[in-house]
Amino acid sequence: MAKPFVIGLTGSIGMGKSETAKLFAAEGIAVFDADAVIHDLYAGEAAAMIEAAYPGTTKNGAVDRAALSKVLGSDAGALARLEGLMHPLVAERREQFLAQARAPIVLLDIPLLLETGTKVDAVVVASAPEDVQRARVLARPGMSEAKFQALKARQMSDEQKRAQADYVVLTDKGLDHAREQVKMILADVRAKLNA
Repeated sequence: MAKPFVIGLTGSIGMGKSETAKLFAAEGIAVFDADAVIHDLYAGEAAAMIEAAYPGTTKNGAVDRAALSKVLGSDAGALARLEGLMHPLVAERREQFLAQARAPIVLLDIPLLLETGTKVDAVVVASAPEDVQRARVLARPGMSEAKFQALKARQMSDEQKRAQADYVVLTDKGLDHAREQVKMILADVRAKLNA
């Protein structure tokens, strides 16, 4: 079978990326979820490596996300070192997913898709107005304005992401509206594949 057409889905925190990925999955598209892979790695394979790099950040053989977050917040270079450890492991899982894909179209759900330069055939950006983004993020447990601003500062801006997008899904007008946009994107991709 030919290599699948790879859609890369991204979006800043609180923009509705995860819900958009679910909409693609509901249309029968196989989804690689980078966040889920990281959770899985934190619970197993990566835990010892992270404990060695950041002592005291694991509990019962799994990464203690709160402890790790504290370390990352107090050490400016810690996040870059963590990404250096995690990105190759996530990339390995992504390559396994792509090698096993048996569909004409697949989706990579990767928060830092554009920042990491991951190669895809089309970029979809989930987007919403800044006030909607802020309200969504601040509604999350344990979130503060300072934490939100720090997370936003580490990501490419929504404007920059939209400028690099092949498609944009606006997520502030309800699920039905977003679902229609996803269907239109898939129709366009399928038309290109059949051209």
